[in-house]
Amino acid sequence: MSKKAEQVSLSSASIPIGKPPLVLSATVWKILIIVMLGILAWTTAHRYLSPDLAPVAAIAVVCLGFWATAVMPEYWTALAFFLVAMVTQIAPPETVFSGFETSTFWLLFAGLVLGAAIKFTGLDSQVARLLTRLPFRTYTGTLAGIVAGSVALAFLVPSSIGRIMILLPVISALAAQLGFEARSNGRTGMLVAACFATFAPAFTILPANAPNMILVGMSEAQYGLEFSYFDYLLLHFPVLGLLKSGVIIGLTLVFFPDRLPNRTDLDAQEAEPVTREQGMLIAILALCLALWLADAWHGISPAWIGLAAALLCLWPSLRMTGPKCINQDLSYGALLFVAGIMGLGALIGHAGLGEALVQVSGDWINLSPDTPVWNLSVLTGMSTLVAMATSLPGVPAVMTPMAGDLASAAGLPVSTVLMTQVLAFSNVFLPFQAPPLVVAIQAGNLRAGAVIRFCLALFAISLCLLVPLDFLWWAVLGQI
Repeated sequence: MSKKAEQVSLSSASIPIGKPPLVLSATVWKILIIVMLGILAWTTAHRYLSPDLAPVAAIAVVCLGFWATAVMPEYWTALAFFLVAMVTQIAPPETVFSGFETSTFWLLFAGLVLGAAIKFTGLDSQVARLLTRLPFRTYTGTLAGIVAGSVALAFLVPSSIGRIMILLPVISALAAQLGFEARSNGRTGMLVAACFATFAPAFTILPANAPNMILVGMSEAQYGLEFSYFDYLLLHFPVLGLLKSGVIIGLTLVFFPDRLPNRTDLDAQEAEPVTREQGMLIAILALCLALWLADAWHGISPAWIGLAAALLCLWPSLRMTGPKCINQDLSYGALLFVAGIMGLGALIGHAGLGEALVQVSGDWINLSPDTPVWNLSVLTGMSTLVAMATSLPGVPAVMTPMAGDLASAAGLPVSTVLMTQVLAFSNVFLPFQAPPLVVAIQAGNLRAGAVIRFCLALFAISLCLLVPLDFLWWAVLGQI
């Protein structure tokens, strides 16, 4: 036997005979685990809740699992939800596709068009160039300025998605002007800080987010209670607004550490003259902002104001967007994702899954007038679970009708029981509970995993630190 043949024979002998072992990819393992969790949710709901709720619980767990792990593109999961829900006839079409009818969907569409116009006209770079002249000397100072401005915007613009769509192009351009690369920690941290700062503290400002207004409206309709702007702000803003803003800055420094690049070349840049298109866009945005601020007077939803502004931006002869803006510049994946997650929330609410969870938990909560701290903790926990099982606006929808009975069992004022909902819907467990954060991930091209970790850390700190501090603040104000 030749030497070459001997080498081939020896190498062949080292190969095991039989089929190679089956190796599953990480993606397949994630899908299998999520499906198993869905089956577990099915069996648990079937046993402890109701057979009718079992498929709803399974669909919710699987969809949220796919979205949370990004094992599949977000739009794919949304389309799969539509298909499964319609084939199984688990809910009527008007419930499954209700996300397309919501003002949130159309406000996102309008925001995407306005963002495309801001970028096409170069207004984002123009504003960012002006912002670079502010005294930002450190990365920490830059984040503090962004957070302060984002919270201030929440006092002016009543829609969190509208605020995010205004902020994202400007902050992204500012990051580029400061010298941060596209995937750098600095750019990501600036965008995440802006999104969370204009979203989370806004729950303490009465007209700034939808759950606030739903809670106040239902409280007045069912219990005759009226919460003034100042009283609501005083009760919540010092802790859930100011302190949470500081926590957002600290977490951003921990999760996205970076340093401000050298600005010597940036300081030398001259301001460019405002073009005709930029001037028209500034006028449209100013008018849009003015109408948003006056929505209590004219009663027109911010979504339709934004849609009107988007139509002006899409007018061909005004040249504020490109000729292929609708076909190329808009993220239809983001629109499908928002429609899907809103439809899932509507399905959960239609089936009554949140109410069932609250009723089951009522057997072990043990409310008593002798344990006020325990009562507040349990009520906050119940509302938090409802937020996880439905959506943030679902918290007042589920918990407000039960507030009277819960107040009697706990020996607390009805107003205090109602206000525990704010502690829950202002503390988001995952971004996918809140459409504004979903919009931020899509429109800002942010890494979903990084935003999820940031959100989980903020949730834990808020639950373990800010909620007890808020209880102490309530005690000072005489609410407990």
